[in-house]
Parts: sequence; C-alpha cells; structure tokens
Amino acid sequence: MSDQHRLSPGDIAPEFTLPDSEGNKVSLSDYRGRRVVVYFYPAAGTPGCTKQACDFTGDLGLFDNAGFAVLGISPDTTAKLAKFRDEHGLAFPLLSDTDRDVMTAWGAYGEKQNYGRTVRGVIRSTFVVDEAGKIAEAFYNVRATGHVAKLRRDLGI
Repeated sequence: MSDQHRLSPGDIAPEFTLPDSEGNKVSLSDYRGRRVVVYFYPAAGTPGCTKQACDFTGDLGLFDNAGFAVLGISPDTTAKLAKFRDEHGLAFPLLSDTDRDVMTAWGAYGEKQNYGRTVRGVIRSTFVVDEAGKIAEAFYNVRATGHVAKLRRDLGI
C-alpha cells in the first residue's frame, strides 16, 4: 500500500470543490472557521454505506450542536447521490468525486484488502478538519457499522 499518501493530524487538509447531489459546487474552504467531519465511502445505496449515512443523519443534531458540519464523499454521480439522499432522508451534503482525485489526495483511494484479495478502490475513511483547515483526526479502514458512535465517543460528543 505504498502507492498512497496518508494524512495525519496536523497536516493541512487538501482543498476540494465538488458537486453535491443537486450539482451545486461545495468547497472545503466554505467551512473554514468551523470543524468538519469529512468521510469517504465506496458506493451510495450499498448496505454498509447506507447504515453509515443514516447513522450520521440520526446523530447530525449532536454533531451540529458540538460545532461540526458533516460531508460525505463517494465516486457516485450526482444523480445517484440525489436518489440515495431522497430514499434515506439524508440531511447533510453528499459530494461526487467521480474521478477520485479528492479521494486520492486524502489517501482514501488506493490498494486495500477485500475478502483476502488486494484490490484498488475507495478506502472507507473519516477525517476531522479543524477550524483552520488542518487535519485533527484521521481514521482509515473504518467499519461502517458502529463508526459514527465511536467517532462521537472519540470527539466527546
């Protein structure tokens, strides 16, 4: 897995501008001055990704009250993201990185283990970006189930 760069606390979060589920451009810099949870997931509508997105939506008020915004990023098209959002009542921006450039810059795309085989794909990852745009926490290879609760515990939310 040496072909990918991994972010660590203290690193400057790579800037991005991506379309949301409505096609509106959303930039990380739009959130400067606020803490942001940025999470990368493989595919909208799959069981694990749905569980994780619904967990974030269910706890969104807790994150918001603690001063965190939440952004989800996948390689899905904006149309697929809109369908995913509507089907599950998701209440935070879902961003489309179809060329996987942002995922690669964040170390969330590359070689990973899948059922004992090494494959290239999205590495389920979550980052906390501080008010100044630096990585406060970086979690790679997270599990979809239970991750949001663990993140809340780690952040004291």
